[in-house]
Amino acid sequence: MKLPASTPDWAALRADFPILHQLVHRQPLIYLDNGATTQKPRAVIDALVRYYERDNANVHRAIHELSYRATTAYEAARARAAQFINAASPEEIVFTRGTTEGINLVSYVFTPRLKRGDGILLTEMEHHSNLVPWQLLARRTGAQLLFVPVTGDDGLLDLARIDDLLGRNVRLFAFTHISNSLGTVNPVAELCARARRHGAVTVVDAAQSAGHLPLDVQALGCDFLAFSGHKMAGPTGIGVLFGRHELLDALEPFQGGGEMIASVQFEQSTWNKVPHKFEAGTPDIAGAVGLHAAMDYLDGIGRPAIAAHDEELARETFARLGGIPGIRLFGPPGERGGLVSFALAGAHAHDVVTFADQQGIALRGGHHCNQPLLRKLGVPATTRASFYLYNTPEEVDRLIEVIRQAAGFFGR
Repeated sequence: MKLPASTPDWAALRADFPILHQLVHRQPLIYLDNGATTQKPRAVIDALVRYYERDNANVHRAIHELSYRATTAYEAARARAAQFINAASPEEIVFTRGTTEGINLVSYVFTPRLKRGDGILLTEMEHHSNLVPWQLLARRTGAQLLFVPVTGDDGLLDLARIDDLLGRNVRLFAFTHISNSLGTVNPVAELCARARRHGAVTVVDAAQSAGHLPLDVQALGCDFLAFSGHKMAGPTGIGVLFGRHELLDALEPFQGGGEMIASVQFEQSTWNKVPHKFEAGTPDIAGAVGLHAAMDYLDGIGRPAIAAHDEELARETFARLGGIPGIRLFGPPGERGGLVSFALAGAHAHDVVTFADQQGIALRGGHHCNQPLLRKLGVPATTRASFYLYNTPEEVDRLIEVIRQAAGFFGR
């Protein structure tokens, strides 16, 4: 397997990731669970250490030097995040704990805006984090959940159904950019444009795309977009919610406490300006600093190159797994995100993952927080290999070799 010669030296980039240079079960580690979390380069680790060793203080609340440094770094990370996704202003960036909290925030603050008979449109491929919050919103308001169907193992949305579904008084349309189980890359700009024509607010789950390909929220035309730092070489516990300024400004806060207020009396309070009214309490300052370093690192390589690299590894894996007897593949055979899910006849996904782990390969097995989707596809679980910038063609070769061995072992 060969990648285009014009791409970066991916094998050399592995030196930036200390965790990769170890043996697991006496085998060189091959980490292919990037859809769950990615590994961290030295630049991110060093940024976290530097913050805690030199600048640790609370933000926005003191005038001493350390607080000034911490506040400057925190707000610089916000500005960098706005640049990273081409938001119109840093004020459109709310720091969260991750994609899940970002989606829950939107779900909660929209409670007063929905009523019985309104529609909330989702797709059948949504992660539980982009399903359960809307179930709770529907329960609170009496709104109805509607779903864009997935056509089958090819993992594509039935786009012909969307306008009909949007016409059913849909107020919110929430959908994933790249499916974490299927690898499907959804046409975000088209979906947002169609929703806008029907007056629906759009919420994009970008957990599987933000660290892999360029994002431009203005070009996409979305109203909200959420992603997690830990899935793009950044720390855990930090994420970003983009929201159009006029929407954020009009919505009530998510949580109450320090920092999100303008003034407080015993009986009532007034709110801080956006985005601060959505960031109650002491934030994950170090996480924001680490996320800033991760964004710089990714753009130093180039997200278009990362996207091409990840897709090429996934396409090659998809094609070669298809040649192994007993393998059932899920998701589109063409354009896809950097992951492949499959089922092996005669073996549960957990058995396949355990077999691979003994060979030093870290895969993911289970329902991937996609229980309704897998139930529709008729499987209890799948095995998933998900790729990132530090994975190599040689690792794909080894993966195929081990899955062939597993097919022989469980086929007996």
